[in-house]
Amino acid sequence: MKHLLLIPNNPDTWKTIDPAEIDAIMQAHTSLQQELLASGEFVEANELSEEAKFVTSNGGKYTVTDGPFIETKEFMAGYYIVDCVDMERAVEIAGQLGEAKRWPIEIRRINS
Repeated sequence: MKHLLLIPNNPDTWKTIDPAEIDAIMQAHTSLQQELLASGEFVEANELSEEAKFVTSNGGKYTVTDGPFIETKEFMAGYYIVDCVDMERAVEIAGQLGEAKRWPIEIRRINS
């Protein structure tokens, strides 16, 4: 069963984090990816840019809005797609992300 783990970030908060903690967060990603590759649960992981576009469509015309919205301090910094047995295992994996100590990781089952 595939799950999407969405990793938020707040650039203002990120700038205040001690460099040693940032190194630990990045090392946690490396370790987690190695573990998931070994277990066969790793599908994909990527960092996302801060730039976003929001598109709405009405009658064949579309409107594009830059994002993230000004009211939002966080943006989606990255994601993992994992193929694991159930939501409980996806939660366990998300809990290993260093960012989970600072921001909630959103998990969604991928319906396919």
